[in-house]
This record gives sequence, structure tokens and C-alpha cells, in this order.
Amino acid sequence: MFKLSIKPQWQLVRGDARHLLPRVVELLVGIDETGTLVGACERMSLSYRYAWGILQEGHQAFGVPLVDSRRGRGAVLTPLGEKLVWADRRIAARLSPVLDSLASELEVELERALSDAQGILRLQASHGFAVELLRDWFARQQIPLDLKYRSSLEALAALNAGACDLAGFHVPLGEFQREALQQYSQWLQPTHRLVLLATRRQGLMVAPGNPKCVRGLADLVRGDVRFVNRQTGSGTRMLLDLLLRKEQLQAQHIEGYDTSEYTHAAVAAFVASGMADAGFGVETPAKRFGLEFLPLASERYFFACSAEFLSSATMTRVLASLRSPELKAAINALAGYDGMQAGTVMTVSEAFPERR
Repeated sequence: MFKLSIKPQWQLVRGDARHLLPRVVELLVGIDETGTLVGACERMSLSYRYAWGILQEGHQAFGVPLVDSRRGRGAVLTPLGEKLVWADRRIAARLSPVLDSLASELEVELERALSDAQGILRLQASHGFAVELLRDWFARQQIPLDLKYRSSLEALAALNAGACDLAGFHVPLGEFQREALQQYSQWLQPTHRLVLLATRRQGLMVAPGNPKCVRGLADLVRGDVRFVNRQTGSGTRMLLDLLLRKEQLQAQHIEGYDTSEYTHAAVAAFVASGMADAGFGVETPAKRFGLEFLPLASERYFFACSAEFLSSATMTRVLASLRSPELKAAINALAGYDGMQAGTVMTVSEAFPERR
């Protein structure tokens, strides 16, 4: 079994059609994450001299330095260097789920071309960081995976249409659970079986130091706060709307409510870039982008499947993976996630007694 990786790559082209420094961005990201040019060189398997030459060429091309190196401080990115790193991370945040889905699709086709592939797991799921972990984990466990990221509603609709074996969706805990379930009522059947993946936190992401003093949803309607939302139809946007309704806040009074991104990471990147003062999503990308996080709700992330598929050989292997201590530890390492009950199987009525 092969694991395919597709990474976004971009380049700058000047007016004279000259391509600028194809490896400079990767080098700058390494410096930002390790704090030193030496660390970036080790990560990229480059000599120090060669890497320094790349930075000098960048200086000449842009007319300003990309890195400020001072004794005792390591390497610090200049404002232009920071902006190039930000651009790279925003591109990755927006495109990675799409590329992961494409890579998974191509892996399956390669598997079919090389062998009479059996037991391919068809998973459609709302994007989440624990789901990202599963793609790598299943590859190590030799479980062929056909992964497509969809909204929670789309994933459940696909399950009912027979287009997938597992559908990933999330439901808030507490007072909003009943209303959220009503959104899924057309697709979530009593005959389905639910497998818990994790519990996670959702809330507001704000810039480091919280310069706009955002303390809660009520601050979003202030005229000086710019917001970035998730796309229409996503479970996260549905949760935000329920929270706004509870506090009697009008969406049309929020500047940027109609500005949307398709992943939690893209929302975090948008805020980190300074293009918005606040966004709404899970905690993991907020921490990865160095943002502050204000938790507002917790939710459970489930996989739904048919009772028949639950007893299949493929699902038996999937459950064994979900219940492994190593995977649970990896999920717990994600900021805002709790995977201790991963692999727990429930009926719909057991998970949501109010639906009985």
C-alpha cells in the first residue's frame, strides 16, 4: 500500500518573468519554526553556506532583507519574511484538506491498479484534525482509505445514498444538542450505529494579546471588530448561529459574517494575517497559529455507519485502531481534543436519548 502526499507549492514571478527563489519560502518557514538558520538547514538537509546564499539572493531580489541575524538572538524574520511565511501557511490551510482528499482518491486508484483491492474504507467527513490523524494512522495499519471532506450534512446524506461507509459529523453538547440534531434528522436514522472519535472545544480565535479586547460573542457586533466565518452549511457555522440566537445577537450586525473559509485552519490563518480580528472554530489551529482562544462550547465528533457495516472485517480493523492507546494519545495531544473514548460504539438513541 502506498501513501501519497500532495503539498501546495507556490512561486513569485517578477514583471520580467524571472522566477524568484523557489526554496526561499521553505527556508523561511524552517527558520520561523526552529528559531535558527542552523535548525532550518538541518530540517532541509542544506549546508549553511548554501542556505545563506538563498537568503542573500532573496535580499537582492526584493531589495530588503528577509532575516535579521544577531548574535544571541538566533535568526528573526523581517516583516517581509513574516509575510511570506504567513502566505505559505494560509495557502496550506485553505488547500490541504482538498489535496488530502485528492491524494486519498489517487491512493485508492493505485491500490486497485496494483492488486485486486478489497476492504477499501470509504469515509466522508466534516474536516477535523483528529480525522487528519486517521489518514496517516490507517496508512500505517494498511487500511486503504478513500477520504472525502464534506460538511456534516453532506456526509450523512452520502451515507444514506450508499456513497460512503462512514460519515463524520459533529454535534454540540448541552443545550444546543437537540436543535443541532433537528438539522440532521432527515439523514440520521435509528438503525445507524455511531462510533465516537473525540470531544473537542469550539470558540473564538483572536490575535495574540487580544488587542480588540474580545471577551465574547457580544463584542463581535462592535463596529471596530472584523470577523471571519465558516461556510454556509458547515456544522461550525450552525453552532455559531445557535450561540448568536441565544444571546439575541443579529448576524447582519457582525462585520465579516458573510466572509467565510472552508476549514478551521483557514479561519485561524485569516485571523493570524491581521485580515480579521476574530474567527470561530476549534482550538487546535488557534494554538498552531499562535492565537488566543476563548472556548464557548464543546461537541462530540462521531462516525455514523450501518449496523451491517459495523460487523464487517474492515470496520473491525478500524475499531481496533480507534481504541489503541497510541492513537488516543495522539488525539489528546491536539489542543482542545479529548480522545479517551475513541472507538466507543453507540446506537443513536444511546448517544442522543432525547431522540427516543
